[in-house]
Amino acid sequence: MTGAEALHPETLAVTAGRDDSPGAPLNLPPTFASTFRDGGPIGYGRVGNPTWAAFEETLGALEGGRALAFSSGQAAISALLDCLPPGSRVVHPTDCYLGTRGLLAAAAADGRFSLRAVDVTDTAAVLAALGEADAIWLESPTNPQLGIAELPAILSAAAQSGVLGIVDNTFATPLVQRPLAWGAGAVVHSATKYLGGHSDLLLGAVVTADAARHEALAARRTLAGAVPGTMEAFLALRGLRTLPVRLARQQQSAAMLAAGLEQHGAVLRVRYPGLRSDPHHERARAQMDGFGAMVSFELADASSADRLVAALRLVVATTSLGGVETTIERRNRWPGEEHVPPGLLRLSVGLEHPDDLWRDLEQGLQQAGAG
Repeated sequence: MTGAEALHPETLAVTAGRDDSPGAPLNLPPTFASTFRDGGPIGYGRVGNPTWAAFEETLGALEGGRALAFSSGQAAISALLDCLPPGSRVVHPTDCYLGTRGLLAAAAADGRFSLRAVDVTDTAAVLAALGEADAIWLESPTNPQLGIAELPAILSAAAQSGVLGIVDNTFATPLVQRPLAWGAGAVVHSATKYLGGHSDLLLGAVVTADAARHEALAARRTLAGAVPGTMEAFLALRGLRTLPVRLARQQQSAAMLAAGLEQHGAVLRVRYPGLRSDPHHERARAQMDGFGAMVSFELADASSADRLVAALRLVVATTSLGGVETTIERRNRWPGEEHVPPGLLRLSVGLEHPDDLWRDLEQGLQQAGAG
């Protein structure tokens, strides 16, 4: 077989993390063990597990680095922040995952970090902020407003300035973009979302190409006990195997739904980088291998959006995303998301037939009195 670097991501998703020795099971079974006999590479279950290792090998191959699995995406984010030196100056997006902003705010309140929020879609503003930064946290697309940061330029400049660039790649996945190749020091995932893909597990991961950072994160994971469950890692690896086909279908459906929403009279604005009308379409097309399967759209106000959600029959109202089910949520309802437009709805497009999804959204708009 040719080297892993020569294989397409779709192939790596299927072939990486396997035991190719004669007689080995085709799929690595979950290893349910809290402790191991002396003399081997693993002594205790908080240090390692063959099931974690298989998932980590596969995700690392896809991202182009070495992966570490954590008990949740939030645990992975926390581990990365814990490894930053006290007094670090951290630049972060104004629009990003609520849990990330919560951890950053708590660290700042304790005097560990100083923070600077910036619109990551404004490249000039981001580059200007790097001059006084030790680390920059990036999302692209951002959660929930789907802004696109100019990651190649920002990460290159950060690396040249000695600023640690961290990218939350949950929305895009390594099939759409690989930030380590642009100079990121670390990539973080909520594997609960697209990587696992079936709304049945909590798992996080960090991927880095820096050996010292990998070892520091592994030590933090062991010390804090933020380790993944064996079954969760097994399910996440199983999900990774089908990520290419799932995401391809989800992106196709997302493009169709975004186009339909854009034409609907009750919808004020659609945010989806695959639309030609999106302000970041050309940037996304230049740096991404697709546009993702998240669509955000705005109605006139919160009450209109809430009526739409209540009227839906197929699309599921829930807070998570990235599964085979299409889900929707009005993000402004959460404390800490006051900056999000009140009528904005975040739609995670699943694997249902797009015609069925569109009929549900259309009747929801009509029954809610929004159209």
